[in-house]
Amino acid sequence: MIFMGFSCLVSIAVPVILFIYYWKKGADRLPFFIGCLIFVFFALVLEALVHQAVLLRSSVGQTIQNNIWLYALYGGAMAALFEECGRAFAFRFLLRKHSGNDRNALMYGAGHGGIEAVIVLGGAMINNLIYSSMINQGTINDMLVTLDPAQQQQLLPTISALIASPSYIFLLGIVERILAIALHISLSVFVFYAVREKRLPLFFLALLFHFVMDAGAVLLSSVLPALLVEVFIALCVASAVLIARKIYNEYSAGHAAAGE
Repeated sequence: MIFMGFSCLVSIAVPVILFIYYWKKGADRLPFFIGCLIFVFFALVLEALVHQAVLLRSSVGQTIQNNIWLYALYGGAMAALFEECGRAFAFRFLLRKHSGNDRNALMYGAGHGGIEAVIVLGGAMINNLIYSSMINQGTINDMLVTLDPAQQQQLLPTISALIASPSYIFLLGIVERILAIALHISLSVFVFYAVREKRLPLFFLALLFHFVMDAGAVLLSSVLPALLVEVFIALCVASAVLIARKIYNEYSAGHAAAGE
């Protein structure tokens, strides 16, 4: 439970630290909050509506969910499409007046990835803490009997995992979220320059990285231990960061020279 609480605190602290750091480095504040809003609207609202329509209400929904390959490809494609289109929309319309400051690409990515960390990791750890407290106090069964059978079947694997999982598992979420934020900052750099410099291949590069990492993580998690899946994610993120850094240095230097 200590590790759960620590993970929850880190999920909040990292975005705050990045916001302060980029702000002190000269980025505008607005892109951070636009990044937060874009993730919530495009990933948690629009993408979720598509998932409901495809996975729950269409004839192919069960087929996709019962086939790990189809599920991974579908999930990776949807995540990449909605989030990268959201980024492009933000840079093209909402942050057009802020495109002259290259650091705003980094600030936007910190907001986009940061709010995801708070919602995904922070929210999960809060739920885990609640359930763990009930397990330790012996009141979890009292809660289960108030649920209908379908809800019980949905919750039982979570409770079993909390009881059986080693403590370090709850720290892996920190590593995963830090890697995810690094990826979101890198993808934001790709899309920022794709919009400002009218370089469409950079947008497709963002789509590719997002798709490969999400789909690959789902596929590998079905056959490999969590630590090895994190290694795969780390390699993807490292590649994206190196390419984004090269692109950022190239275009920011050129933009500064043109301004002079």
